[in-house]
Amino acid sequence: MLHEASHMCAIISLNTVVIQTGTFIICIFLGFKMRVAIRCVWIRNQGIFTFLTWIYLMGQSAGAHIAACALVEQAIKESDAKQTTTWSVSQIKAYFGLSGGYNMFNLADHLNTRGPYKSLFMRIMGGEESLRKYSPEIVIQDPNNNSAVSLLPPVILFHGTADYSIPADCSKTFAESLQRVGAKAELKLYEGKTHTDVFVQDPMRGDDKLFDDLVAIIHGGDEEAPATQARASRRRRLVPEFMLKLAGKISPF
Repeated sequence: MLHEASHMCAIISLNTVVIQTGTFIICIFLGFKMRVAIRCVWIRNQGIFTFLTWIYLMGQSAGAHIAACALVEQAIKESDAKQTTTWSVSQIKAYFGLSGGYNMFNLADHLNTRGPYKSLFMRIMGGEESLRKYSPEIVIQDPNNNSAVSLLPPVILFHGTADYSIPADCSKTFAESLQRVGAKAELKLYEGKTHTDVFVQDPMRGDDKLFDDLVAIIHGGDEEAPATQARASRRRRLVPEFMLKLAGKISPF
C-alpha cells in the first residue's frame, strides 16, 4: 500500500470468498450485492477520505465481471425514472476491468475446452437466460438500454495476451461492443502475460506496469503527478525468479 499512498490513492477492497466448485453461483450473488457494497463504501467514507475527488471502480477476473454487471445494472436502474437509487454511476470516474469475462456464452464455450464443461457451467449459472442476464457485453447492446449506456463512465480494460483462463478476446469484444453503442472504452493488452502475471508475479518481480498504467490514467493531466511518481519509493524484487516460474507452472490459472 506504500506505493498507493505515495500517489495519493486510497484503495477500498471489497473482499470476496470464492468456492472452486461454485464460483459462478457465488459471483451471481455477489453481483447482486455489489451495488449495495458500493453504496456503503460511498456513504461510510465521505467524511474519511475527504481528499478524494475521483472514485474508480476496479475488478479482476470474476471481480471484473461482477463489477461490470453491477455498474451496468445501476445505470439501467438510474435511467428509469420510476426507480430510486442511493448512488449514481456519475460518482464513478472510470471503471477498470482486469482479465475479466463479460460475455458468459463465449466464456462457457472457452471453459468447455478446459473445464468446467459447458453443460455443468449452464447448470451452475441457472440456464441460458441467466447467461444473458449476467453478460454485460450483451446487455449493453439491447436497444432498450441505450439511455443507460449513455450514463456509463469511461471503461478501461486490461488483459494479458497469454491468458488461457479468460482469453484476451473477452476484453477485446467487450471494448468493441461498448464503442459500437457509443460508450467510452479503451483496451490495454500486456504481451505474453498470463491471468495472474500482471497483478501477482510481476509486482513480486518489482515490475508493476499495471500500477504505472493506472496511475498515469488517474493522474492524467496533473502537472505535479510526474514529480510525485519520481519521488515514490523504488520497487524491489520480493521473490526469486525460480519461485515465480514454479508458481506459474503449478497455478491452475
